Parts: sequence; C-alpha cells; structure tokens
Amino acid sequence: MDFRHSEDRQMLADTLRRFLAAESPPEARNRAAYDAPGHNAKVWAGLGELGIAGALFPESVGGFGGSGFDIMVVFEELGRTLSVEPLLGTLMVGRALMAAGGRPALEQIVAGSAIVALAHQEAEDGGLATTAIRDAEGWTLNGAKAVVAQAEAASLLLVSAVAEGRPALFLVPADAAGVSIRGYANIDGGRSAQVQLDGVRVGADACVATDGAAALAEAEAAGLLALSAEALGAMDVARDMTIDYLRTRRQFGVPIGKFQALQHRIATVLMEVEQARSAVINAADAFDHKQGPARDRVLSAAKYTIGATGQLVAEEAIQMHGGIGMTWELPLSHYAKRITMIDHLLGDQDRHLQRYVALGKVA
Repeated sequence: MDFRHSEDRQMLADTLRRFLAAESPPEARNRAAYDAPGHNAKVWAGLGELGIAGALFPESVGGFGGSGFDIMVVFEELGRTLSVEPLLGTLMVGRALMAAGGRPALEQIVAGSAIVALAHQEAEDGGLATTAIRDAEGWTLNGAKAVVAQAEAASLLLVSAVAEGRPALFLVPADAAGVSIRGYANIDGGRSAQVQLDGVRVGADACVATDGAAALAEAEAAGLLALSAEALGAMDVARDMTIDYLRTRRQFGVPIGKFQALQHRIATVLMEVEQARSAVINAADAFDHKQGPARDRVLSAAKYTIGATGQLVAEEAIQMHGGIGMTWELPLSHYAKRITMIDHLLGDQDRHLQRYVALGKVA
C-alpha cells in the first residue's frame, strides 16, 4: 500500500507549512500563544484566505476535502509549528453540525470566517449536568462548562445540555445574556475558559440536535484523529531537533551523537515515532472506511499510541539536550509541553486503553 500523500494533499501540506513558517515562527507563536486572546488574528485571517478550514470538510457542505487523510495533513502541519489557531474547534463543531443535518452557521465555519468552540466538557465526571428547559418561545440553559478551548475568541458556542431526558446540542452566541466566560492561559499555549450559563435564553431554532449523542460522537472521532496527527507533527520536529543537537554538541572533543548509548536511545525514538505514524495513518483510513465501534476502536488505539510515544519522545528529547532542553528560549521545551498535554485532551492513555479493550468486545 502506498502511504504517500496525493499530489493535492502534498500541495496543501507544503502551502500550509510555508505559510506557518513565515507568519508564525517560534517567537511570534509564543507571543500569541501565551497572551490574550491566545491566538494570532492575522494568522487566523491568513488561514481563512488559504481556505484551510475548507480542507477539513467535504464538498457537500462547501469544503474541498474532509477525508481522514485531509484532516491528518492539516493537523500534522499545525503540530510542526505548534499553531494555536482555533482549527480544532472549527473541525469538531463543524463535524457535529454536519452529523446533526447542517446549519447556516456551517457555511461560516467551513469558510473559516467564524471562530467557534465546543462547550461539552464539565468539571464533574458524573455525566452531563447542564440543562435546557423548553417553553413556548424557545429554551433556557443553565449549567457550567470546563476547559472550553478558545471560548474567549469564539463568536458561537456549541453547548451540550440535557433536554427532555436526552443530550441535546445548542448553538449559543458567546455574547448572549447570561453567558459568562472566564478565560485562562493553558500551560502549553493558547487559552481555555470556564463557561457559565445562567438562565441563557435562546430561540427554538438554536437547538441543532434534540438527540446529540451521535453528533458528539462524530465530533470526538474527528478530534481524536486531529490531535493524534498534531502530536505526530510535533514529535517529528522534536526528534529532528534532538538529532541535530546530538550532531553539533561536542564533549571530549567529539559530537555526543558518537556515544553508543545515545545512539541507542535516539534509535528507539526513531522507531517509536514511525510506529506512531502508522497508528495515525491507520486511524485516518478508519475514519473514512469504518463506522461505529470498529472505527472508534482504531481511533482509541491511535490516541493511546500517540500518548505513550509522545511521553517517550518528550522525555528523551529533554534528557538528551540536558538542562538547556527545559529553557523557555529553546523551542524544544514548548514542543515537549504540547506533546505532553495532547495526551490529556479527549481522554488520556489510560482512558483510551480501557476504551480500546471495551470496544473490542462490541466490534
């Protein structure tokens, strides 16, 4: 099987890589990532002009891609530059809306002209506690959402809530009365927020899915693939940085890469990264050609593999660099933080190992 990108996908990857290298080099990325609003508006506008969001969606909704490998290409390049632009929210909210039958807001999302955020996770792990009560004029939402990525920058929130006994989805303007957003910086760059909904009134048409479980599953599937690909791109760079350091750092008059112990360690890193690449390729293929538990099992396998490999790559890269690997000025430290934190997004290694086993009994 030929795993090389098609000509169109390679062109997409090259275009995105050149743009991000020019507009979001490490220093510029860090200035945007660690200060409000947590991303670079100029870079976001440029991504919109390039039509990058459109690559994440099929032609049926106005995009020009939408396959698992299209998602992989885009997020792998984002991982290579540690981009903090809100494309994960674009992907997950857009996929949820597609599964729910599509909405007018989807056009803006696919065009990259609107920043959106998925407000689903809650502080307590006891199930969905946010509620939506219907009346003659619409819905009233009450509850709180935790760790909502880029909520401060978003104009629309896709909010999950229990409505008439089922998980429903609502499109809520971020500036609606009763919505309060308390943002904070993420340790790996970008910003997230606690979103409070106190008596938020929305119209009847704000409910995009009265039974949103399937739509949320589609959003999660796309998010798992995207995060796995992003981590792969970041690991590629961390690996290359480490190899370059082993070739140039000298001790006892020779490059430290000449020492056999370090050669063995970097060889292990190389093999593990390639294994992770295979897992992401498998996940991209499953995203397109499998459904239900069979697809989700492959995605969990990829997320678990990425988490375990990412931990190894981050630790080995830092250790082989020595103390300098921990410094703010060296880009490697930021890559290590992002690789580590991706493991905790949408479920960590432990959760996805358990999910993989459980889904094996169903598939």
